[in-house]
Amino acid sequence: MSLEELIAQCKAQDRKAQEKLYKLFSRKLYSICLKYSRNATEAEDNLHDSFMTIFEKINGYSFKGSFEGWIKRITVNTVLQKYRKQGAFDDLPYNLEEDINVSTEDQQEYSLEYLLGIIQSLPDRYRLTFNLYVLDGYSHKEIAAMLDISEGTSKSNLARAKMALRNKIEGKENNRVHTI
Repeated sequence: MSLEELIAQCKAQDRKAQEKLYKLFSRKLYSICLKYSRNATEAEDNLHDSFMTIFEKINGYSFKGSFEGWIKRITVNTVLQKYRKQGAFDDLPYNLEEDINVSTEDQQEYSLEYLLGIIQSLPDRYRLTFNLYVLDGYSHKEIAAMLDISEGTSKSNLARAKMALRNKIEGKENNRVHTI
């Protein structure tokens, strides 16, 4: 069965087709949810909510552009909407002095699990801004529109996220030195 046929059956609310679509895309969408969530349990909840939204809005998909891109966008927006409702993006004053470039000078490699863990431990506004900007390539203007914040707040959140990540990585390095 082609993807177009599967989508058409999902539009007709065929439960078996919805299950097939879920199986086809759940791993990719879960990785997106995990990236934007605090932990695996929250990512699972976000994945569930995303698929509910996808099935709710599938009649609006007009076969123009990538279906995968369309469902990824819905997934990101579903997760962001939850954080908006929680007030995670309430405006903070933007301080240009805090817009710092953060880079690690050592060429130490870290496991994906470790890096994901420290990204997930960031406060919501920092984690989401970091992911949108660094991992997904959105501009500060686009992030500001998506999160309903100012561009300056987006820049400040990114700088603070980078600083927090750097401190956590350096903290791990310092702990490792002390334990040797």
